[in-house]
Amino acid sequence: MNSLFDKILYYIKKLVPASIFKLIAPIYHYLWALVGAFVYRFPSNQLFVIGITGTKGKTTTVEVVNAILEGAGYKTAVASTFRFKIGDDSRRNLLKMTMPGRMMLQKFMREAVDKGCTHLVLEMSSEGVLQYRHKFISLNAFIFTNLSPEHIEAHGSYENYRDAKLKLAKALERSRKKKRYMVANIDDEEAEKFLAVKVNHKATFGFNDINELVTKGGKSTFRWRGIPITSHLPGDFNVYNVLAGMTLAESIGIDKKVIQQTIKNLKGVRGRMERVIGEDANGNEFEDFEVIVDYAHTADSLLKVYESLNPKKKICILGGTGGGRDRWKRSLMGAIAGTYCKEIILTNEDPYDEDPYQIINDVKLGVDKKIKTIQQEGGKIPALKIILDRKEAIETGIADAKKNEVIIITGKGTDPYIMGPKGEKTPWDDATVAKTALQDFLAK
Repeated sequence: MNSLFDKILYYIKKLVPASIFKLIAPIYHYLWALVGAFVYRFPSNQLFVIGITGTKGKTTTVEVVNAILEGAGYKTAVASTFRFKIGDDSRRNLLKMTMPGRMMLQKFMREAVDKGCTHLVLEMSSEGVLQYRHKFISLNAFIFTNLSPEHIEAHGSYENYRDAKLKLAKALERSRKKKRYMVANIDDEEAEKFLAVKVNHKATFGFNDINELVTKGGKSTFRWRGIPITSHLPGDFNVYNVLAGMTLAESIGIDKKVIQQTIKNLKGVRGRMERVIGEDANGNEFEDFEVIVDYAHTADSLLKVYESLNPKKKICILGGTGGGRDRWKRSLMGAIAGTYCKEIILTNEDPYDEDPYQIINDVKLGVDKKIKTIQQEGGKIPALKIILDRKEAIETGIADAKKNEVIIITGKGTDPYIMGPKGEKTPWDDATVAKTALQDFLAK
């Protein structure tokens, strides 16, 4: 069916002026959502659907919620930037989009229902809103993680971006499900707008919910609702993601002991503060320095990742942002790297049709500005290298590392491709490339 529609769309685009097609595009996307819901018989009505949105932490929160649900004995489905999962069958999301269109989500939900799943954990994006991919998905619960400027080129302004996120929340308000749950990060200044959604049950989470927080050695411990919690997801920012999942679970009646044990058993999320493990010639885990892969692709998330790794000396491999988008944040990310890193390696990420050297230069402007400030203050300036080839950049970072240092590779996480000009896709996985580079280094 998709190929037929693709052909029709191709000829429509050829015949209809671009300005006119832009006007009818919303109708086109809405019809896809409507037809998909009818074809697959509104499958979300037969699932407990938990939608999760925010600027940062969505994918990790999805995995936290899914783990707790599975720990409680539910058969779950997951649709996220990282993967599609139905029961025990999990496959990587290779689509480079969080919410796929062309009826794919509706088809996925129907398959989940047919295979006996009772719960769906769904990562929801603002860009999905622009193409009506949230339509005809009946929500039971919604989690708001946080909000900061992102995807400005797609939305036109931060306010439009925020309002797109709010449309996702209001889908919960319109849902015909009898019990509906809103869970919001009360520490975020936009929380009240999400909590204004009219639903049966509302709950908040934030750092005031916990005490005795200790973040050390790649894990966090704290007390929540009177019980001790141990999380192996490193960094204070991951405490928020864990709190989001636990608060939702508590709201829907999952036992606290199940929550506590599940969080303790959750060892990590791929591409999110993922530690790359190497082995020496004797099969022992290499521990002289660390290699970490993280999806951080905004200034705020980059800052939090670097802060979580203090006081270790850091070799930072980053590429800025994808081509043609969010150019405003590139120099800011460079300045953050200049502040926290011993060595900075600027490299390729997803240039699309933009000159990759222009992207790198935009990031470098921020690094240079920070270096100038450090020099004026008499501080130690970071080393700066530009290596366009991402594989070579990772290999160089590993070769340069000294004992007790950490190489942090950011920007792609589990992204399956490096996107080049004219839609060119180069298969990619940061952790796999880093693992190979580390093993080659250890074999020398």
